[in-house]
Amino acid sequence: MTMSTPTLSIRVADECFEDYILNSEFTFMVSGYAQVQLGKPVAQWRIDPVEPYLKNYGIDSEEFCNYRDAADSTVLVAWLDEEPVGHIVISKHWNGFAHIDELAVDATARRNGIARKLLDVAQFWGRKHHLPGIMLETQNNNLAACKLYEGYGFVAGGVDYLRYRAIDPTTEEAAIFWYLMLGDEVTG
Repeated sequence: MTMSTPTLSIRVADECFEDYILNSEFTFMVSGYAQVQLGKPVAQWRIDPVEPYLKNYGIDSEEFCNYRDAADSTVLVAWLDEEPVGHIVISKHWNGFAHIDELAVDATARRNGIARKLLDVAQFWGRKHHLPGIMLETQNNNLAACKLYEGYGFVAGGVDYLRYRAIDPTTEEAAIFWYLMLGDEVTG
């Protein structure tokens, strides 16, 4: 008996999006906080270790419900065969960049290239809309995401050490803003 490889497809979110969000695990392990050094590779950033803990930012399926049908935004879901395993929310930002408002892959499906495929679709979307680049934010405690974005070609363009202080005045969590410049070509 031959085992078939699951087929990955990316589709516009539909009425199943809320069930997918509710039944997925988006937590990640925090083992330290990076001291971001713009212009240096993530591997060279100093990491201040912490007692490992699970982090979950919480994903609200209603937050982006108006993005699905808008001309300047979309919500896309990655499917492995008939299982939703990840999603990306993309919009045109006020500064003219494509903005990845959210990118998440279910914990059970990570390390299979799904996030990279979602970034491929974001890149296509940005080019199709004739935008100069893509921007997104992640945090200095999500080292796997930092490595993913850097490996994809994004560069860290800025750090905000105060962004999360209203939530927790003692936090070491900082926002890192990543950018990927796009060419003019649109394929497909």
